[in-house]
Amino acid sequence: MASNEDLPPGWVVKTSRSNDKPYYYNTNTKESRWERPKPDNVRASHILAKHNKSRRPSSWKQATITRSKAEALKMIKEFRERIVNGEDFAMIAKLESDCGSAKNGGDLGEFGRGAMQKPFEDATYALEVGELSQPVDTDSGIHIILRTK
Repeated sequence: MASNEDLPPGWVVKTSRSNDKPYYYNTNTKESRWERPKPDNVRASHILAKHNKSRRPSSWKQATITRSKAEALKMIKEFRERIVNGEDFAMIAKLESDCGSAKNGGDLGEFGRGAMQKPFEDATYALEVGELSQPVDTDSGIHIILRTK
């Protein structure tokens, strides 16, 4: 019998009543198919600038973040400009990002749909591999995202 391991979210293995063979069924969309669906994962790095209205206005760098949302946006735009002009994304992330992923150069690892806040997910999936986003606003703060897979 085929396994449910490594299937994208919503997909399960069922057995056909007509020929006793396994098939794949999406419990969300009601789609069924004979071929195993591939995980729709991406990988991305980001730089986060939190602000005083972020859902958790603190970070590894600062116990209480007091900057305004406008100031956070200005920072992110400046970081993006530096990257576009040739500075290393990972180095800027290590020094400047308010996310704990800073220690990994902003790398968030692989993730699938539903794992991140919707604006972040939508922006990441809209990018081509190697492409840098415009500023993305979420409840966590303002991000720039580099899609790496």
